[in-house]
Amino acid sequence: MKRHNQSSVVEFILLGFSNFPELREQLFGVFLVVYLVTLMGNAVIIVIISLEQSLHVPLYLFLQNLSVVDMSISAVIMPGMLVGLSTEKMRISTAGCFAQMYFILLFGVTECFLLGAMAYDRFAAICSPLSYPMIMNKRVFMKLVMFSWVSGILVATVQTSWVFSFPFCGPNEINHISCETPAVLELACADTFLFEIYAFTGTIMTVMAPFLLILLSYIRILFAILRMPSTTGRQKAFSTCASHLTSVTLFYGTANMTYLQPKSGYSPETKKLMSLSYSLLTPLLNPLIYSLRNSELKRAVMKLWRRKVDLHTF
Repeated sequence: MKRHNQSSVVEFILLGFSNFPELREQLFGVFLVVYLVTLMGNAVIIVIISLEQSLHVPLYLFLQNLSVVDMSISAVIMPGMLVGLSTEKMRISTAGCFAQMYFILLFGVTECFLLGAMAYDRFAAICSPLSYPMIMNKRVFMKLVMFSWVSGILVATVQTSWVFSFPFCGPNEINHISCETPAVLELACADTFLFEIYAFTGTIMTVMAPFLLILLSYIRILFAILRMPSTTGRQKAFSTCASHLTSVTLFYGTANMTYLQPKSGYSPETKKLMSLSYSLLTPLLNPLIYSLRNSELKRAVMKLWRRKVDLHTF
Protein backbone atom coordinates (compact mmCIF):
# COMPACT_ATOMS: atom_id res chain seq x y z
CA MET A 1 0.00 0.00 0.00
CA LYS A 2 1.29 3.44 -0.87
CA ARG A 3 2.27 5.52 2.14
CA HIS A 4 1.31 9.18 2.54
CA ASN A 5 2.29 11.71 5.17
CA GLN A 6 -1.27 12.96 5.52
CA SER A 7 -4.48 11.02 5.98
CA SER A 8 -6.76 11.14 2.95
CA VAL A 9 -9.72 9.28 4.46
CA VAL A 10 -12.47 11.62 5.68
CA GLU A 11 -15.04 8.95 6.51
CA PHE A 12 -15.27 5.23 7.13
CA ILE A 13 -17.84 2.67 6.08
CA LEU A 14 -18.89 0.11 8.68
CA LEU A 15 -19.77 -3.06 6.81
CA GLY A 16 -21.50 -4.70 9.77
CA PHE A 17 -23.59 -7.65 8.55
CA SER A 18 -23.77 -6.51 4.91
CA ASN A 19 -22.55 -9.97 3.85
CA PHE A 20 -25.98 -11.31 4.83
CA PRO A 21 -28.45 -9.09 2.93
CA GLU A 22 -31.18 -11.73 3.16
CA LEU A 23 -31.12 -11.51 6.97
CA ARG A 24 -31.11 -7.73 7.30
CA GLU A 25 -34.75 -7.31 8.26
CA GLN A 26 -34.71 -10.16 10.76
CA LEU A 27 -31.45 -8.97 12.33
CA PHE A 28 -32.78 -5.41 12.53
CA GLY A 29 -35.89 -6.59 14.37
CA VAL A 30 -33.97 -8.81 16.79
CA PHE A 31 -31.30 -6.20 17.59
CA LEU A 32 -33.88 -3.44 18.01
CA VAL A 33 -35.82 -5.50 20.56
CA VAL A 34 -32.61 -6.48 22.36
CA TYR A 35 -31.45 -2.86 22.44
CA LEU A 36 -34.74 -1.58 23.86
CA VAL A 37 -34.87 -4.34 26.48
CA THR A 38 -31.24 -3.58 27.43
CA LEU A 39 -31.98 0.12 27.91
CA MET A 40 -35.14 -0.60 29.88
CA GLY A 41 -33.58 -3.29 32.09
CA ASN A 42 -30.54 -1.22 33.05
CA ALA A 43 -32.64 1.94 33.49
CA VAL A 44 -34.93 0.06 35.91
CA ILE A 45 -31.91 -1.09 37.96
CA ILE A 46 -30.55 2.48 38.09
CA VAL A 47 -33.90 3.99 39.11
CA ILE A 48 -34.72 1.34 41.75
CA ILE A 49 -31.33 1.71 43.46
CA SER A 50 -31.60 5.51 43.31
CA LEU A 51 -35.07 5.57 44.90
CA GLU A 52 -34.71 2.83 47.53
CA GLN A 53 -32.63 4.01 50.50
CA SER A 54 -32.07 0.46 51.78
CA LEU A 55 -30.07 -0.28 48.62
CA HIS A 56 -27.65 2.61 49.14
CA VAL A 57 -24.85 0.23 50.13
CA PRO A 58 -21.67 -0.58 48.15
CA LEU A 59 -22.99 -3.84 46.63
CA TYR A 60 -25.92 -2.12 44.92
CA LEU A 61 -24.16 1.17 44.21
CA PHE A 62 -21.49 -0.80 42.31
CA LEU A 63 -24.31 -2.53 40.45
CA GLN A 64 -25.82 0.87 39.64
CA ASN A 65 -22.52 2.01 38.13
CA LEU A 66 -22.31 -1.25 36.18
CA SER A 67 -25.79 -0.63 34.76
CA VAL A 68 -24.76 2.89 33.69
CA VAL A 69 -21.73 1.42 31.88
CA ASP A 70 -23.75 -1.37 30.24
CA MET A 71 -26.47 0.99 29.07
CA SER A 72 -23.87 3.44 27.75
CA ILE A 73 -21.77 0.95 25.78
CA SER A 74 -24.93 -0.45 24.22
CA ALA A 75 -26.01 3.09 23.26
CA VAL A 76 -22.61 3.74 21.67
CA ILE A 77 -22.72 0.67 19.41
CA MET A 78 -26.31 -0.37 18.78
CA PRO A 79 -27.87 2.71 17.07
CA GLY A 80 -25.14 2.76 14.40
CA MET A 81 -25.47 -0.95 13.85
CA LEU A 82 -29.24 -0.60 13.41
CA VAL A 83 -28.69 2.21 10.89
CA GLY A 84 -26.25 -0.03 9.03
CA LEU A 85 -28.82 -2.82 8.88
CA SER A 86 -31.44 -0.47 7.49
CA THR A 87 -29.12 1.06 4.85
CA GLU A 88 -26.81 -1.91 4.06
CA LYS A 89 -23.69 0.09 5.02
CA MET A 90 -23.17 2.79 7.61
CA ARG A 91 -21.02 5.81 6.83
CA ILE A 92 -19.26 7.40 9.77
CA SER A 93 -16.91 10.40 9.80
CA THR A 94 -13.40 10.10 11.19
CA ALA A 95 -14.51 12.26 14.14
CA GLY A 96 -17.51 10.00 14.70
CA CYS A 97 -15.31 6.91 14.50
CA PHE A 98 -12.86 8.49 16.95
CA ALA A 99 -15.70 9.22 19.38
CA GLN A 100 -17.15 5.72 19.09
CA MET A 101 -13.77 4.06 19.69
CA TYR A 102 -13.11 6.39 22.63
CA PHE A 103 -16.36 5.56 24.42
CA ILE A 104 -16.13 1.82 23.69
CA LEU A 105 -12.70 1.80 25.37
CA LEU A 106 -13.83 4.08 28.20
CA PHE A 107 -16.83 1.96 29.15
CA GLY A 108 -15.06 -1.34 28.48
CA VAL A 109 -12.09 -0.54 30.75
CA THR A 110 -14.38 0.96 33.39
CA GLU A 111 -16.42 -2.26 33.45
CA CYS A 112 -13.24 -4.32 33.92
CA PHE A 113 -12.30 -2.39 37.04
CA LEU A 114 -15.87 -2.19 38.36
CA LEU A 115 -16.11 -5.98 38.20
CA GLY A 116 -12.83 -6.17 40.11
CA ALA A 117 -14.11 -3.73 42.74
CA MET A 118 -17.32 -5.73 43.10
CA ALA A 119 -15.28 -8.89 43.74
CA TYR A 120 -13.29 -7.08 46.45
CA ASP A 121 -16.56 -5.91 48.00
CA ARG A 122 -17.88 -9.51 48.14
CA PHE A 123 -14.55 -10.68 49.60
CA ALA A 124 -14.74 -8.08 52.38
CA ALA A 125 -18.42 -8.85 53.13
CA ILE A 126 -18.01 -12.64 53.29
CA CYS A 127 -14.49 -13.06 54.68
CA SER A 128 -14.55 -10.16 57.18
CA PRO A 129 -18.23 -9.47 57.95
CA LEU A 130 -17.55 -7.75 61.29
CA SER A 131 -14.96 -5.40 59.79
CA TYR A 132 -16.88 -4.86 56.54
CA PRO A 133 -18.29 -1.39 57.46
CA MET A 134 -14.73 -0.17 58.05
CA ILE A 135 -13.14 -1.95 55.07
CA MET A 136 -15.79 -0.82 52.58
CA ASN A 137 -16.78 2.56 53.94
CA LYS A 138 -18.10 5.41 51.80
CA ARG A 139 -14.63 6.84 51.21
CA VAL A 140 -13.19 3.51 49.99
CA PHE A 141 -16.23 2.94 47.80
CA MET A 142 -15.86 6.37 46.16
CA LYS A 143 -12.15 5.79 45.55
CA LEU A 144 -12.82 2.45 43.84
CA VAL A 145 -15.56 3.91 41.64
CA MET A 146 -13.48 6.96 40.71
CA PHE A 147 -10.43 4.80 39.98
CA SER A 148 -12.54 2.64 37.64
CA TRP A 149 -13.85 5.63 35.68
CA VAL A 150 -10.53 7.51 35.60
CA SER A 151 -8.74 4.36 34.36
CA GLY A 152 -11.27 4.13 31.53
CA ILE A 153 -10.78 7.77 30.61
CA LEU A 154 -6.96 7.51 30.61
CA VAL A 155 -6.81 4.32 28.53
CA ALA A 156 -9.41 5.60 26.07
CA THR A 157 -7.62 8.96 25.65
CA VAL A 158 -4.16 7.47 25.05
CA GLN A 159 -5.22 4.58 22.85
CA THR A 160 -7.74 6.43 20.67
CA SER A 161 -5.42 9.40 20.14
CA TRP A 162 -2.59 7.09 19.14
CA VAL A 163 -4.72 5.09 16.68
CA PHE A 164 -5.94 8.22 14.91
CA SER A 165 -2.44 9.67 14.72
CA PHE A 166 -1.76 7.07 12.00
CA PRO A 167 -2.49 8.04 8.38
CA PHE A 168 -5.47 6.37 6.68
CA CYS A 169 -4.94 6.42 2.94
CA GLY A 170 -7.65 3.97 1.90
CA PRO A 171 -9.46 1.63 1.73
CA ASN A 172 -11.96 3.00 4.22
CA GLU A 173 -14.23 -0.02 4.77
CA ILE A 174 -14.19 -1.36 8.34
CA ASN A 175 -15.31 -4.98 8.31
CA HIS A 176 -16.86 -4.80 11.75
CA ILE A 177 -19.99 -3.60 13.57
CA SER A 178 -18.24 -0.62 15.21
CA CYS A 179 -15.00 1.36 15.27
CA GLU A 180 -13.16 -1.00 17.61
CA THR A 181 -9.38 -0.64 17.78
CA PRO A 182 -8.29 -3.89 16.03
CA ALA A 183 -10.68 -3.36 13.10
CA VAL A 184 -9.69 0.29 12.51
CA LEU A 185 -5.98 -0.43 12.92
CA GLU A 186 -6.07 -2.81 9.96
CA LEU A 187 -6.71 0.20 7.68
CA ALA A 188 -3.76 2.30 8.87
CA CYS A 189 -1.12 2.77 6.14
CA ALA A 190 1.81 3.02 8.55
CA ASP A 191 3.93 0.76 10.71
CA THR A 192 1.77 -0.02 13.76
CA PHE A 193 4.20 -2.44 15.42
CA LEU A 194 4.97 -0.23 18.45
CA PHE A 195 1.30 0.50 18.99
CA GLU A 196 0.46 -3.20 18.82
CA ILE A 197 3.07 -3.92 21.50
CA TYR A 198 1.62 -1.13 23.66
CA ALA A 199 -1.96 -2.26 23.03
CA PHE A 200 -1.22 -5.90 23.85
CA THR A 201 0.73 -4.97 27.00
CA GLY A 202 -1.85 -2.38 28.03
CA THR A 203 -4.71 -4.80 27.49
CA ILE A 204 -3.02 -7.48 29.59
CA MET A 205 -2.47 -4.96 32.41
CA THR A 206 -5.98 -3.50 32.13
CA VAL A 207 -7.66 -6.89 31.96
CA MET A 208 -5.38 -8.98 34.15
CA ALA A 209 -5.08 -6.56 37.10
CA PRO A 210 -8.81 -6.66 37.95
CA PHE A 211 -9.05 -10.29 36.86
CA LEU A 212 -6.32 -11.31 39.33
CA LEU A 213 -8.14 -9.33 42.03
CA ILE A 214 -11.33 -11.23 41.15
CA LEU A 215 -9.51 -14.58 41.15
CA LEU A 216 -7.77 -14.01 44.49
CA SER A 217 -10.98 -12.67 46.06
CA TYR A 218 -12.98 -15.72 45.04
CA ILE A 219 -10.31 -18.17 46.19
CA ARG A 220 -10.56 -16.58 49.64
CA ILE A 221 -14.35 -16.47 49.41
CA LEU A 222 -14.49 -20.17 48.49
CA PHE A 223 -12.47 -21.17 51.53
CA ALA A 224 -14.59 -18.90 53.74
CA ILE A 225 -17.82 -20.43 52.41
CA LEU A 226 -16.54 -23.99 52.91
CA ARG A 227 -15.75 -23.16 56.56
CA MET A 228 -19.29 -21.93 57.25
CA PRO A 229 -21.13 -24.31 59.61
CA SER A 230 -24.60 -23.46 58.31
CA THR A 231 -25.85 -24.80 54.96
CA THR A 232 -28.20 -21.80 54.70
CA GLY A 233 -25.26 -19.44 55.24
CA ARG A 234 -23.24 -21.17 52.53
CA GLN A 235 -26.14 -20.99 50.09
CA LYS A 236 -26.74 -17.29 50.82
CA ALA A 237 -23.04 -16.44 50.42
CA PHE A 238 -22.79 -18.39 47.19
CA SER A 239 -25.96 -16.75 45.86
CA THR A 240 -24.54 -13.25 46.34
CA CYS A 241 -21.44 -14.24 44.34
CA ALA A 242 -23.07 -16.28 41.58
CA SER A 243 -24.49 -13.27 39.72
CA HIS A 244 -21.16 -11.48 39.75
CA LEU A 245 -19.27 -14.57 38.60
CA THR A 246 -21.69 -14.99 35.69
CA SER A 247 -21.12 -11.37 34.61
CA VAL A 248 -17.35 -11.78 34.89
CA THR A 249 -17.40 -14.93 32.75
CA LEU A 250 -19.55 -13.33 30.05
CA PHE A 251 -17.59 -10.09 29.86
CA TYR A 252 -14.01 -11.27 30.29
CA GLY A 253 -14.37 -14.36 28.13
CA THR A 254 -15.49 -12.56 24.99
CA ALA A 255 -13.46 -9.37 25.53
CA ASN A 256 -10.24 -11.36 25.94
CA MET A 257 -10.89 -13.31 22.75
CA THR A 258 -11.36 -10.03 20.89
CA TYR A 259 -8.42 -7.99 22.20
CA LEU A 260 -5.84 -10.67 23.03
CA GLN A 261 -6.11 -12.74 19.87
CA PRO A 262 -3.59 -13.02 17.02
CA LYS A 263 -4.47 -10.97 13.93
CA SER A 264 -5.45 -14.03 11.95
CA GLY A 265 -7.01 -15.83 14.90
CA TYR A 266 -10.63 -15.57 13.82
CA SER A 267 -12.64 -14.72 10.73
CA PRO A 268 -14.21 -11.24 10.53
CA GLU A 269 -17.69 -12.70 11.06
CA THR A 270 -16.54 -14.53 14.18
CA LYS A 271 -15.01 -11.31 15.52
CA LYS A 272 -18.34 -9.53 14.99
CA LEU A 273 -20.19 -12.19 16.95
CA MET A 274 -17.67 -12.03 19.80
CA SER A 275 -17.97 -8.26 19.87
CA LEU A 276 -21.74 -8.60 20.10
CA SER A 277 -21.32 -10.90 23.09
CA TYR A 278 -19.80 -8.25 25.35
CA SER A 279 -21.39 -5.15 23.76
CA LEU A 280 -24.90 -6.57 23.44
CA LEU A 281 -25.34 -9.83 25.34
CA THR A 282 -23.66 -8.80 28.61
CA PRO A 283 -25.56 -5.48 28.95
CA LEU A 284 -28.79 -7.36 28.16
CA LEU A 285 -28.24 -10.18 30.64
CA ASN A 286 -26.71 -8.29 33.59
CA PRO A 287 -30.03 -6.78 34.79
CA LEU A 288 -31.69 -10.20 34.53
CA ILE A 289 -28.79 -11.99 36.23
CA TYR A 290 -28.72 -9.61 39.19
CA SER A 291 -32.46 -9.03 39.60
CA LEU A 292 -33.61 -12.65 39.29
CA ARG A 293 -31.06 -13.95 41.80
CA ASN A 294 -31.29 -11.09 44.29
CA SER A 295 -34.06 -11.16 46.88
CA GLU A 296 -33.34 -7.66 48.22
CA LEU A 297 -33.66 -6.16 44.75
CA LYS A 298 -36.94 -8.02 44.25
CA ARG A 299 -38.23 -6.75 47.59
CA ALA A 300 -37.25 -3.20 46.65
CA VAL A 301 -39.18 -3.49 43.38
CA MET A 302 -42.28 -4.76 45.20
CA LYS A 303 -41.94 -2.04 47.84
CA LEU A 304 -41.77 0.71 45.23
CA TRP A 305 -44.66 -0.86 43.32
CA ARG A 306 -46.87 -0.98 46.46
CA ARG A 307 -45.95 2.61 47.23
CA LYS A 308 -47.02 3.64 43.73
CA VAL A 309 -50.31 1.69 44.04
CA ASP A 310 -51.04 3.31 47.42
CA LEU A 311 -50.48 6.78 45.97
CA HIS A 312 -52.90 6.06 43.12
CA THR A 313 -55.44 4.65 45.58
CA PHE A 314 -55.53 7.90 47.48
